[in-house]
Amino acid sequence: MKVEIWSDVVCPFCYIGKRKFENALNNFEGRQDVEIVWHSFQLDPDLKPVSGQTADEWLGLRKGTTTAEGKKMNDGMAAIASEVGLDYNLDIAIVNNTLQAHRLLHLAREHKVQNEMKESLFLAYYTQGKDIGDLNVLFDLGQELKIPLEALTATFDSDRFIDEVHQDQEHAREIGVQGVPFFVFNDKYAISGAQPTELFLEVLKKVKEESAPIQLKSAIEGFCTPEGDCH
Repeated sequence: MKVEIWSDVVCPFCYIGKRKFENALNNFEGRQDVEIVWHSFQLDPDLKPVSGQTADEWLGLRKGTTTAEGKKMNDGMAAIASEVGLDYNLDIAIVNNTLQAHRLLHLAREHKVQNEMKESLFLAYYTQGKDIGDLNVLFDLGQELKIPLEALTATFDSDRFIDEVHQDQEHAREIGVQGVPFFVFNDKYAISGAQPTELFLEVLKKVKEESAPIQLKSAIEGFCTPEGDCH
């Protein structure tokens, strides 16, 4: 079974969705036969970082409100994340464009550590306060997962994987992705949003059994849109 997931590194529900999906996978008898592929989706591809700007300030501006409201929203998201065992330290998060992080994820797939790299990037941004747009940080994350230094250098000294990032986003538009995370199972069935673990497990079982077709399930909550809305 192949599960393709569109997400952004700075999408709070994407990390939550990853954990819920993994919890389902851990209880799925056929987990050893599941291939996971992460696809790029930038919620704000034109983002230009502002030195010293906090995540609260950035979110407040993006939502057209105050820094205080931005903090309130971030604190609420941290509370939701804690329900699945994630530690969101958004007070120290560094806001940056995610293009370079997505390029690293494509490189990581070549070296068969893409899922591990996705976890490392989420952890770096949400918990550790690392700048996931800083090449020094990305080189460190890559080497921690045994990606050769020469491969990292060759990638970031060139335009490698930029087209692939854009192609992922174009493909997302073609299949009607309105927000992330977005999960596609065997090119047939889809789930949008950080849905309950029980739903992910149900779909995994149904796909394995190839029983009745599963209709697309649109999330009422648990996803983020390019307009900056996380429901």
